[in-house]
Amino acid sequence: MAHRDLYEILGVPKESSQDEIRKAYLKLAHKYHPDKTGGNKDAEDKLKEINAAYDILKNPEKRQAYDRYGTENMQGGFGGAPGQGGFEAPFEDFFDMLFGQGKRRGGAQPGNDLELRLSIRLEEAAFGAKKKLRFSRMENCNDCSGTGAASGSKPEVCPQCGGSGQVRVAHGFFSVTRTCPKCNGGGKIIANPCRTCSGRGQIKANRELSVDVPAGVDSGSRLRVSGEGEPGRSGGGRGDLYIHIEVEPHPLFERKDTTIICEVPINLAQATLGVTVRVPTLDGEAELKVPAGTQSGAQLRLRGLGMPDLRGYRQGDQIVRVIVETPAKLSKRQREILEEFESLSDDKAYPLKRKFDEKVSKIRESK
Repeated sequence: MAHRDLYEILGVPKESSQDEIRKAYLKLAHKYHPDKTGGNKDAEDKLKEINAAYDILKNPEKRQAYDRYGTENMQGGFGGAPGQGGFEAPFEDFFDMLFGQGKRRGGAQPGNDLELRLSIRLEEAAFGAKKKLRFSRMENCNDCSGTGAASGSKPEVCPQCGGSGQVRVAHGFFSVTRTCPKCNGGGKIIANPCRTCSGRGQIKANRELSVDVPAGVDSGSRLRVSGEGEPGRSGGGRGDLYIHIEVEPHPLFERKDTTIICEVPINLAQATLGVTVRVPTLDGEAELKVPAGTQSGAQLRLRGLGMPDLRGYRQGDQIVRVIVETPAKLSKRQREILEEFESLSDDKAYPLKRKFDEKVSKIRESK
């Protein structure tokens, strides 16, 4: 029976980078996680297949060996055609043999890592925050203390593999180690399973956790909380919890690294005569002096009022982009004043207009 291509299982092309493979795996693992599928058996088998494929492709040495030998050669032996001599073994066993790992699957197995997404406000990203997370994860069953065996009984050593979780099978000149079919690699069998967890040793439970979000995080930042993943088996340690940060858009501010940008409208008279205005900042308000003759689109700087650097090296600035707003409606008296003002003006009052007219004149003369 031919095995599916590992790249096909993860839905990525063969030339994908390690990061692309990791992202594809995380997406599929999230899709087929028991929390999403409700313990569906087909989804559980699919997740096992995805985990097995990623276990090989995430390791550069294993991936190189897989790319070299390919699925067919792994089934039919080194250089042999499929089904003609050689040996037939699952790809997990092939790589265990190839790299001489010989790991005991019946031993301690670390718990799975968990990944969560956390949405925060820009102000929380600027000054840090304590956030409360609620999520579900697998926990050791209290009734059987994680053994999977009913009260008064305990798991028994698998008679077929002697507790190693693996059996050695001879194929001609080769001797291949495979997962024990009787205990599925656990090294133990449960004759009398716990009714609470149905012999799995773990049940789904809700967890509430407070985490400190450091100042300076941005969308894409990832926080690691050690030991807050799922519990291991047979004495294995807990996995970790990874929190992916998403910073919500702000109605006033735009962020570029450690710089905060804010557009502030002023009227024509203020731009012409100059004015001191109060502008919003991440921490309240600040006074900003707008020089006389300021043009629309001018950028003025408020130093040290931007975002902090996540590593604590420096504090960014806030840029205020001034927008000069032309009055949309005038009274009769206002119109009279502006007309009088315009009649008293000359080209010196409008240097940008004067330069523009000079360029237009040169173009006309060159034709």
